[in-house]
Amino acid sequence: MALVEWTKALSVGVEQFDDQHTRLIDMVNELHDAMMNGKGTGALGGILASLIDYTGTHFADEERVLQANAYPGLAQHRLEHVKLVEQVKALQKRFQVERGTVLTLDVMKFLKDWLVNHIQTEDRKYGVFLNAKGVR
Repeated sequence: MALVEWTKALSVGVEQFDDQHTRLIDMVNELHDAMMNGKGTGALGGILASLIDYTGTHFADEERVLQANAYPGLAQHRLEHVKLVEQVKALQKRFQVERGTVLTLDVMKFLKDWLVNHIQTEDRKYGVFLNAKGVR
């Protein structure tokens, strides 16, 4: 059973970013599935590394499109991205030291909450802005 389900409520109305958000949700669900099968700790290191890599690509894509369209909230949006990358890297470092299931639960809750909240608030703002400029 998935921890996070993709619904229209998570759509920002820009296909490229909806597709990328779906991939991020898949990564969170991959961690959840690993935990449900008793493999959470073993899977976490690889998932965190993949998440760091993929978010870098996703954030660069978002920022490039927002800059090209003169999005007025770009500076704040970049700060949100930097904050998330720092938090995930801190979790990765913590994982390398602790390697415990409790960390896996913490990471999963953090990722789910951050992803859903960020998409539904910050990303939705740029979705409305980009849609008004004809970007779908």
